[in-house]
Amino acid sequence: MSKLVNLVPTGEKDSTRVAYGKALARVGAENEKIVVLDADLAQATMTKEFKAVFPERFYDCGIAEANMVDMAAGMSTMGLIPFCSTFAVFAGRCYDQIRNGVCYPHFNVKFGFSHAGVTLGEDGGSHQAIEDLALMRVLPGMTIFVPSDANETYQCVKAASEIDGPVFIRTARLPSPIYEERPFEVGKGQIIRDGKDCVIYTCGIMLEHTLKAVDLLKEKGIDAALVSFHTIKPLDEELVLEYAAKTGHVFTVEEHSTIGGLGDACAAVLCGKGAFTFEKIGIEDRFGQSGKPAALLEEYGLSAGKIAERIAAGMK
Repeated sequence: MSKLVNLVPTGEKDSTRVAYGKALARVGAENEKIVVLDADLAQATMTKEFKAVFPERFYDCGIAEANMVDMAAGMSTMGLIPFCSTFAVFAGRCYDQIRNGVCYPHFNVKFGFSHAGVTLGEDGGSHQAIEDLALMRVLPGMTIFVPSDANETYQCVKAASEIDGPVFIRTARLPSPIYEERPFEVGKGQIIRDGKDCVIYTCGIMLEHTLKAVDLLKEKGIDAALVSFHTIKPLDEELVLEYAAKTGHVFTVEEHSTIGGLGDACAAVLCGKGAFTFEKIGIEDRFGQSGKPAALLEEYGLSAGKIAERIAAGMK
């Protein structure tokens, strides 16, 4: 039986992409084999934090994502641990290199891709990655992390540096609450709230909004459990099955397309394993659009109020 995680807010906020840069500098100080490559976005991806401390181990590859990945692949064969960084939407630009140049030979390259999801905001649909998890999930041997706050981002970067093989870390631009450091284990989910009527599976910065949704559901008389997954692959299948069986009603919430992300990962685990309802809440076959993050979350049904409404309706 999994244990309930004590989620303690610190009262501070920071974005997971800022935390990623700080984590690289911190982990880089512990391991001199770590090198960082960026595709001309160090100010935005925050790899500038690593560059400021270790300029001799930082490589600006220019606007050439495919070249960056190939360089990292070569570096990994020399015993280095390269972290490649760019916007998550540009995963498609270098997908062939990630697939054939890194995953196929199982090279030790890490990908820290930021500005994911519609909360990127005003940059609009052309830059709001909603398909990156789907792309990465199908690659054999790829580990996928989606941290929910700054402390968890450090834990993901630290774990990535210790894993032998490709790792994808998805971070966001929008600041989110920082919680006191929680127990962290690769491939293990965290029970944030216990409940008996339904369970919500979520990841990344949607933790903040699903927490509020749980409180709103409580006001409606619905006792919802909440489980957060910092690791999407490998997924904690045992925990997915445990709470599905316990509650009988499963909802997944993610700032990603409902195709190929956390929802489909959970669906694959649950298929044929029991009698329960299942509903995916995310971006449904649409691109993003320009707007304020809060307005976009409302538009795409990912605000706390919209999530609670959708779940309440699904429980009827």
